[in-house]
Amino acid sequence: MTKTKKVGVAGRFGSRYGKKIRQLVIDVEKRKKAKKICPYCKKTGSVKRLSKGIWRCVKCEKKFTGKAYSIN
Repeated sequence: MTKTKKVGVAGRFGSRYGKKIRQLVIDVEKRKKAKKICPYCKKTGSVKRLSKGIWRCVKCEKKFTGKAYSIN
């Protein structure tokens, strides 16, 4: 698994797919893996993604919906 300063986690694709597509992958993965705030208990970093659009707070154990890669 290769990472470089310019492409970050998209370095695993090498030179395939073009720069624009790899940049979109970087942006989506940053949003998906960022720490999120639970809308119920306001705890930071306790929200985990179960599947596309379904989120769960580890602390208050509430399950709720949002966007595919972010809660907002």
